[in-house]
Order: sequence, then structure tokens, then C-alpha cells
Amino acid sequence: MVGLRSSATWPPAGHAFHSTIRVVKVHLIDGTYELFRCFYGAPRALAPDGSEVGATRGLLATLLRLLREDGVTHVGVAFDRAIESFRNDLFDGYKTGAGIDPDLWRQAPLAERAARALGLTVWPMVEFEADDAMASAAARYAALKPVEQVVLATPDKDLAQCVRGDRVVLWDRRRQRTIDEDGVIQNWGVTPASIPDYLALVGDTADGIPGIRGWGARSSAAVLRRYRHLEAIPDDAADWDVPVRAAVALAERLREERGTAILYRTLATLREDVPLDESLDELRWLGAGREELASLCEEIGAPAVLERVGRWR
Repeated sequence: MVGLRSSATWPPAGHAFHSTIRVVKVHLIDGTYELFRCFYGAPRALAPDGSEVGATRGLLATLLRLLREDGVTHVGVAFDRAIESFRNDLFDGYKTGAGIDPDLWRQAPLAERAARALGLTVWPMVEFEADDAMASAAARYAALKPVEQVVLATPDKDLAQCVRGDRVVLWDRRRQRTIDEDGVIQNWGVTPASIPDYLALVGDTADGIPGIRGWGARSSAAVLRRYRHLEAIPDDAADWDVPVRAAVALAERLREERGTAILYRTLATLREDVPLDESLDELRWLGAGREELASLCEEIGAPAVLERVGRWR
């Protein structure tokens, strides 16, 4: 992680205010992504009632590891309560819950309970997606003076559009890699503001966005570095002032499917208006709830988890 002074204060020295506010980092977690990752990466395990709970156990372990990291004080976790969202009303091909392993999806309510039992703020999404909650939270909390950095704990390229300088960053926990705005440009060839346009052209198979035929990562990045957004790309390749292979064919396809591309961009654009009620102080982690967590651990047959909790409310 980028080294930050978690013990610094706001306002800076020399500014007279009546109170001193600690500067904090806000960590935002994609709970659904973590649950999927644990399902396919953690060992399978059965609860006393015979149900599969390995992913839930894995999620508890990974969240506890996060809470032991230096500078992790304010945390929010977003979950998808349904795979379908308002985007499915816009495009029939958008991702659905089809094909998800039932043993995985049955653990979604348990995973949400696990995060709450640990004392974390949880945002369950139905109409919106977990990514929308994270984008909204990033925009909201990054605007607060006491917040020095918002850390989006995910490698998901969708959320790269939320990155702002080194104030809002992606954090790939598995690879221990932080991606700031320069990192977004290095990884995808465009600025964060152009990520939805990039995904519209290239497509995003994970979300069911097919993209525009012929537009690959290299050509999309080259054109968007120059024009930034779909509307600014000239219809005629002769008007392009950036060299791209097969420019004539690419321009023709975009001219024919520009409306479709703009729809795909709408699907790829994360919402920043999800209603989140929690103040910054309410994101502060004060410890796990002993009774709630003990009950959950008994239910999933994982009493040893209680021994790894470093703080109780």
C-alpha cells in the first residue's frame, strides 16, 4: 500500500479550529466478489446441518485479516442480494444469476450476516449493484476533509472509473497491488473517466456486455486516449488524428452501432447516487458483536473463528 500518515490530523498545523479530527482511510469491500473468491479458493466445509459453508468461513477469515491491517479503521462492505439489477431492464443480455452454483448463492445471506457480526457496516443492494454502492461511497467519503484516502478493495476494472489521483485507489489484496490514476492509465491505456467508454467498446464478458465487433483493447485505448468519450470520436476515419490499424472498418462499425455503444456505456457506468445513510464516524470499526458472531460460528461449525477476533464491542 501507499504509505500514508494514518495518525495525521486535519486541519494542518497553523490553521485554528476548535477541534482536531483524525485523518482516516476508508476501506470499501465488494462482499459479493469476496464471497465468490472464497467459494472457489477456500476449502469446502459443511455446517452441522450438512449445508455448504466453506465460502462463509473463508469470508470471515479474509475480513479478519483485513481488520488486522495497519490503517484499517473505517470499513463498508457492499453485497448483491440479487444478481439482477436495474441494468437488466435496459439490456436483455446483461448478466443474470443463471449458472451460479447453488451452494455458492445459498451462502449469500450467511455472508452478509458474517460481515454484520464482525461489526462492519453492510450495504445490501437489490435495485442497484454492489459496485454502485462502492462508487457512491467512494464519491461521498472522498469529499470529506478528514478522509485522506478511499481504498476500493477490489481488482475489478469497472471500479477503475472511480479512481481519483491517489485519493481514491483500487487495492488488489491478493496481489498486494495498489492502482492509482497513473496505474489505471498504465493498465488500461485510458484515464478513469474513459473506463465506461472503454468497456462499451471492448466489452465485459463478466457483466454480459458484448462490446463493438472489431474494437479490441489496443484500438479502443488508442482512440479514447485522444477523444476520451464515444461522442467525440469522428464518424469518418479520415478525420481521426491518431494512427489505428483497420481504422476505416472500426469507424464504420462505430458509426453504425454508436447508439448501441452508448447503451453499453450506460451499463458500464457506475451510479454515484445510491442512498447511503451512514456518516463517516459510523464506518469506524469498534469490534465484533460477541453474541451475534458466536451464534453464527456455532451455526456454521467454526468456533475457532472467535479466537481470532482482536476486538469486541
